[in-house]
Amino acid sequence: MDLFSRSWTALLTAVADTPDEDFERPSGCTGWLVRDLVCHLVIDAQDVLITLVTPADTEPTVDAATYWDLADAPPTGEDPLDALIPRLAAAYGEPRWLKFHLDDVGSAAGRAAGLADPAARVSTQDKVLTVADYLSAYVLEATLHHLDLIAHLPAVAGPPAETLAAARTALERIAGAEFPASLADTDALRIGTGRRTPTAAETAALGDMAAKLPLILG
Repeated sequence: MDLFSRSWTALLTAVADTPDEDFERPSGCTGWLVRDLVCHLVIDAQDVLITLVTPADTEPTVDAATYWDLADAPPTGEDPLDALIPRLAAAYGEPRWLKFHLDDVGSAAGRAAGLADPAARVSTQDKVLTVADYLSAYVLEATLHHLDLIAHLPAVAGPPAETLAAARTALERIAGAEFPASLADTDALRIGTGRRTPTAAETAALGDMAAKLPLILG
């Protein structure tokens, strides 16, 4: 729960600190500008709010690791929701309105997470899991998107070290293998999810794990 709060707060702060002119720069999500990514984060915040008030009375079907579905290929932008994001982001006009909306709904999502019972069961995407597992899964989501935000913005602060480490551990659980110690957390996350291609030396260090990558999270 604490790691979710740290990762989510750091992400909201980073967006608030991003200069308006940088909203037109590319993000780490292929095909999306920074403004598109921020618009996606508004939807993420809405998803957190919706899930936390969607109780379930059945046994959990997934945990923080098995919550994630793995796709065979990266998004192409043809998915209806993915295609909507750039149009919706452009409709905001000025970056300040995107910042305002994310701060508004994002702060509410953060407060709701802090008030939620970690042992309570919630439902989302036809899955049932505890609040604790759901928010743990979102540490990975928030951290990856924080890296996407700063991919071409070196002046904007990155994710906290402790949430990078937690996200790495989560991705290792999904992969069923550990990244080599020679890979920094940021590199492990970006390479592990296909956000960048490993160098020849990194591929060698990955060994058998290289065949499992990238992990396309859905």
